[in-house]
Amino acid sequence: MRTHVIARKTHKWIGLFVGLQVVVWSLSGLYMTIVHIDTIHGDHLIREASSPGVHANALRDPLALAAREKASSIRLAWVDERPIYVTEGPSGERAFGATSATRLDPPNEQAIRALASSYYTGSESIASVELFTDVPGEIRGRTPPLWRVEFDHWNSPTFYLSPVTGELLSRRHELWRVFDFVWMLHIMDYDERENVNNSLLRVFTWGAVLMALSGIWLLFHAFPKRKKKGRSTL
Repeated sequence: MRTHVIARKTHKWIGLFVGLQVVVWSLSGLYMTIVHIDTIHGDHLIREASSPGVHANALRDPLALAAREKASSIRLAWVDERPIYVTEGPSGERAFGATSATRLDPPNEQAIRALASSYYTGSESIASVELFTDVPGEIRGRTPPLWRVEFDHWNSPTFYLSPVTGELLSRRHELWRVFDFVWMLHIMDYDERENVNNSLLRVFTWGAVLMALSGIWLLFHAFPKRKKKGRSTL
Protein backbone atom coordinates (compact mmCIF):
# COMPACT_ATOMS: atom_id res chain seq x y z
CA MET A 1 0.00 0.00 0.00
CA ARG A 2 1.31 3.41 -0.93
CA THR A 3 2.28 5.77 1.87
CA HIS A 4 -0.21 8.45 0.81
CA VAL A 5 -3.04 5.93 1.10
CA ILE A 6 -1.87 4.97 4.60
CA ALA A 7 -1.64 8.67 5.55
CA ARG A 8 -5.15 9.35 4.25
CA LYS A 9 -6.72 6.38 6.03
CA THR A 10 -4.88 7.18 9.27
CA HIS A 11 -6.05 10.78 9.20
CA LYS A 12 -9.61 9.76 8.38
CA TRP A 13 -10.03 7.24 11.18
CA ILE A 14 -8.36 9.38 13.80
CA GLY A 15 -10.54 12.28 12.66
CA LEU A 16 -13.66 10.14 13.06
CA PHE A 17 -12.52 9.20 16.55
CA VAL A 18 -11.69 12.66 17.93
CA GLY A 19 -13.29 15.03 15.43
CA LEU A 20 -16.56 15.53 17.33
CA GLN A 21 -14.69 16.25 20.57
CA VAL A 22 -12.50 18.79 18.76
CA VAL A 23 -15.69 20.58 17.68
CA VAL A 24 -16.94 20.46 21.29
CA TRP A 25 -13.63 21.91 22.50
CA SER A 26 -13.90 24.74 19.98
CA LEU A 27 -17.52 25.66 20.75
CA SER A 28 -17.16 25.38 24.53
CA GLY A 29 -13.94 27.39 24.42
CA LEU A 30 -15.74 30.04 22.34
CA TYR A 31 -18.47 30.39 25.00
CA MET A 32 -15.94 30.62 27.81
CA THR A 33 -14.11 33.32 25.86
CA ILE A 34 -17.15 35.40 24.89
CA VAL A 35 -18.81 35.53 28.33
CA HIS A 36 -16.60 37.44 30.78
CA ILE A 37 -15.48 35.45 33.80
CA ASP A 38 -16.71 38.16 36.19
CA THR A 39 -20.18 37.70 34.70
CA ILE A 40 -19.92 33.96 35.19
CA HIS A 41 -18.92 34.49 38.83
CA GLY A 42 -22.02 36.66 39.31
CA ASP A 43 -20.11 39.66 40.64
CA HIS A 44 -22.68 41.96 39.03
CA LEU A 45 -25.46 40.41 41.13
CA ILE A 46 -23.96 41.28 44.51
CA ARG A 47 -24.22 44.64 46.17
CA GLU A 48 -20.94 45.90 47.59
CA ALA A 49 -20.83 45.08 51.27
CA SER A 50 -20.86 48.01 53.66
CA SER A 51 -20.12 47.86 57.36
CA PRO A 52 -20.37 50.83 59.71
CA GLY A 53 -17.41 49.55 61.70
CA VAL A 54 -17.13 48.91 65.40
CA HIS A 55 -14.56 49.85 67.99
CA ALA A 56 -12.40 46.94 69.14
CA ASN A 57 -13.23 47.71 72.76
CA ALA A 58 -16.89 47.04 72.03
CA LEU A 59 -16.17 43.46 70.96
CA ARG A 60 -16.21 40.60 73.42
CA ASP A 61 -13.09 38.49 73.78
CA PRO A 62 -13.32 35.86 70.98
CA LEU A 63 -10.88 33.48 72.72
CA ALA A 64 -12.99 33.47 75.85
CA LEU A 65 -16.09 32.76 73.79
CA ALA A 66 -14.32 29.96 71.88
CA ALA A 67 -13.18 28.40 75.15
CA ARG A 68 -16.67 28.68 76.63
CA GLU A 69 -18.24 26.97 73.62
CA LYS A 70 -15.37 24.48 73.24
CA ALA A 71 -15.03 25.67 69.66
CA SER A 72 -12.23 24.57 67.36
CA SER A 73 -12.36 27.88 65.48
CA ILE A 74 -13.99 31.28 65.67
CA ARG A 75 -14.32 34.09 63.14
CA LEU A 76 -15.74 37.58 62.96
CA ALA A 77 -18.39 38.27 60.30
CA TRP A 78 -20.79 41.06 59.34
CA VAL A 79 -24.45 40.25 58.78
CA ASP A 80 -27.15 42.88 58.38
CA GLU A 81 -24.59 45.56 59.23
CA ARG A 82 -23.76 44.12 62.63
CA PRO A 83 -20.71 42.15 63.80
CA ILE A 84 -21.17 38.55 64.84
CA TYR A 85 -18.91 35.74 65.95
CA VAL A 86 -19.26 32.39 64.22
CA THR A 87 -17.88 29.38 66.07
CA GLU A 88 -17.18 25.90 64.77
CA GLY A 89 -17.45 23.16 67.35
CA PRO A 90 -18.80 19.69 68.09
CA SER A 91 -22.35 20.86 67.35
CA GLY A 92 -21.41 22.59 64.13
CA GLU A 93 -21.60 26.31 63.48
CA ARG A 94 -23.14 28.73 65.95
CA ALA A 95 -23.62 32.49 65.74
CA PHE A 96 -23.15 34.97 68.60
CA GLY A 97 -23.42 38.71 68.90
CA ALA A 98 -19.88 40.05 68.79
CA THR A 99 -20.66 42.81 71.28
CA SER A 100 -22.69 40.70 73.69
CA ALA A 101 -21.47 37.10 73.22
CA THR A 102 -25.10 35.98 73.38
CA ARG A 103 -26.19 33.23 71.02
CA LEU A 104 -28.24 34.33 68.03
CA ASP A 105 -31.25 32.43 66.76
CA PRO A 106 -30.99 31.04 63.21
CA PRO A 107 -32.68 33.32 60.69
CA ASN A 108 -36.22 32.38 59.67
CA GLU A 109 -37.63 32.63 56.15
CA GLN A 110 -38.63 36.27 56.57
CA ALA A 111 -35.12 37.20 57.68
CA ILE A 112 -33.61 35.22 54.81
CA ARG A 113 -35.81 37.09 52.33
CA ALA A 114 -34.70 40.42 53.75
CA LEU A 115 -31.02 39.45 53.73
CA ALA A 116 -31.15 38.09 50.18
CA SER A 117 -32.79 41.28 48.93
CA SER A 118 -30.12 43.36 50.66
CA TYR A 119 -27.38 41.38 48.88
CA TYR A 120 -29.04 41.63 45.45
CA THR A 121 -28.29 44.49 43.07
CA GLY A 122 -31.43 44.04 41.01
CA SER A 123 -34.96 45.24 41.66
CA GLU A 124 -36.76 42.00 40.83
CA SER A 125 -38.88 40.31 43.48
CA ILE A 126 -38.08 36.96 45.05
CA ALA A 127 -39.62 34.06 43.13
CA SER A 128 -38.98 31.27 45.62
CA VAL A 129 -37.35 30.51 48.98
CA GLU A 130 -36.51 27.00 50.10
CA LEU A 131 -34.45 25.37 52.82
CA PHE A 132 -32.45 22.61 51.14
CA THR A 133 -31.34 19.51 53.02
CA ASP A 134 -29.86 17.90 49.88
CA VAL A 135 -27.22 20.06 48.24
CA PRO A 136 -27.79 20.43 44.47
CA GLY A 137 -24.97 19.70 42.07
CA GLU A 138 -24.44 23.36 41.20
CA ILE A 139 -23.04 24.04 44.68
CA ARG A 140 -21.31 20.69 45.19
CA GLY A 141 -18.93 20.69 48.11
CA ARG A 142 -21.21 22.70 50.41
CA THR A 143 -22.59 21.22 53.61
CA PRO A 144 -26.39 21.14 53.99
CA PRO A 145 -28.78 22.54 55.00
CA LEU A 146 -28.80 25.75 52.97
CA TRP A 147 -31.34 28.43 52.14
CA ARG A 148 -31.94 28.80 48.40
CA VAL A 149 -33.41 32.11 47.21
CA GLU A 150 -34.26 32.63 43.53
CA PHE A 151 -35.18 35.99 42.00
CA ASP A 152 -37.74 36.58 39.26
CA HIS A 153 -35.39 37.40 36.37
CA TRP A 154 -34.69 35.79 32.99
CA ASN A 155 -31.19 34.85 34.22
CA SER A 156 -32.63 33.18 37.35
CA PRO A 157 -30.23 34.70 39.91
CA THR A 158 -30.04 32.25 42.80
CA PHE A 159 -28.47 32.89 46.20
CA TYR A 160 -27.48 30.26 48.74
CA LEU A 161 -27.43 31.50 52.33
CA SER A 162 -26.21 30.04 55.59
CA PRO A 163 -29.02 28.72 57.81
CA VAL A 164 -26.97 29.68 60.87
CA THR A 165 -25.92 33.24 60.08
CA GLY A 166 -27.74 34.27 56.90
CA GLU A 167 -24.40 34.94 55.20
CA LEU A 168 -24.30 34.72 51.41
CA LEU A 169 -22.34 31.56 50.63
CA SER A 170 -22.73 31.23 46.88
CA ARG A 171 -24.61 32.59 43.90
CA ARG A 172 -25.66 30.98 40.65
CA HIS A 173 -27.48 32.04 37.47
CA GLU A 174 -28.30 30.65 34.03
CA LEU A 175 -25.12 31.88 32.33
CA TRP A 176 -23.12 30.17 35.08
CA ARG A 177 -25.11 26.96 34.59
CA VAL A 178 -24.39 27.02 30.84
CA PHE A 179 -20.73 27.63 31.65
CA ASP A 180 -20.70 24.70 34.07
CA PHE A 181 -22.20 22.44 31.39
CA VAL A 182 -19.78 23.45 28.63
CA TRP A 183 -16.90 23.22 31.12
CA MET A 184 -17.92 19.62 31.78
CA LEU A 185 -17.86 18.95 28.03
CA HIS A 186 -14.57 20.78 27.64
CA ILE A 187 -12.63 18.84 30.29
CA MET A 188 -14.59 15.60 29.73
CA ASP A 189 -15.21 15.05 33.44
CA TYR A 190 -18.89 14.10 33.38
CA ASP A 191 -19.12 13.34 37.09
CA GLU A 192 -17.47 15.90 39.37
CA ARG A 193 -16.62 18.42 36.61
CA GLU A 194 -13.33 19.25 38.32
CA ASN A 195 -10.65 16.82 37.13
CA VAL A 196 -8.76 18.46 34.26
CA ASN A 197 -6.28 15.59 34.08
CA ASN A 198 -8.60 12.60 33.70
CA SER A 199 -7.79 9.59 31.51
CA LEU A 200 -10.52 10.27 28.95
CA LEU A 201 -9.26 13.80 28.35
CA ARG A 202 -5.67 12.57 27.96
CA VAL A 203 -6.73 9.93 25.41
CA PHE A 204 -8.62 12.42 23.26
CA THR A 205 -5.89 15.04 23.60
CA TRP A 206 -3.26 12.65 22.30
CA GLY A 207 -5.74 11.61 19.61
CA ALA A 208 -6.03 15.23 18.50
CA VAL A 209 -2.23 15.48 18.40
CA LEU A 210 -2.04 12.34 16.24
CA MET A 211 -4.74 13.73 13.96
CA ALA A 212 -2.69 16.90 13.46
CA LEU A 213 0.48 14.89 12.81
CA SER A 214 -1.29 12.62 10.34
CA GLY A 215 -2.62 15.73 8.61
CA ILE A 216 0.91 17.04 8.25
CA TRP A 217 1.97 13.64 6.93
CA LEU A 218 -0.89 13.75 4.44
CA LEU A 219 0.11 17.26 3.39
CA PHE A 220 3.40 15.99 2.01
CA HIS A 221 1.43 13.84 -0.43
CA ALA A 222 -0.98 16.61 -1.42
CA PHE A 223 1.37 18.22 -3.92
CA PRO A 224 2.57 16.27 -6.94
CA LYS A 225 6.26 15.75 -7.17
CA ARG A 226 7.98 17.38 -10.09
CA LYS A 227 9.62 15.00 -12.46
CA LYS A 228 13.25 15.67 -13.18
CA LYS A 229 13.85 16.64 -16.77
CA GLY A 230 16.37 14.50 -18.61
CA ARG A 231 19.47 16.05 -20.13
CA SER A 232 19.08 17.03 -23.75
CA THR A 233 21.71 15.70 -26.14
CA LEU A 234 23.13 17.67 -28.99
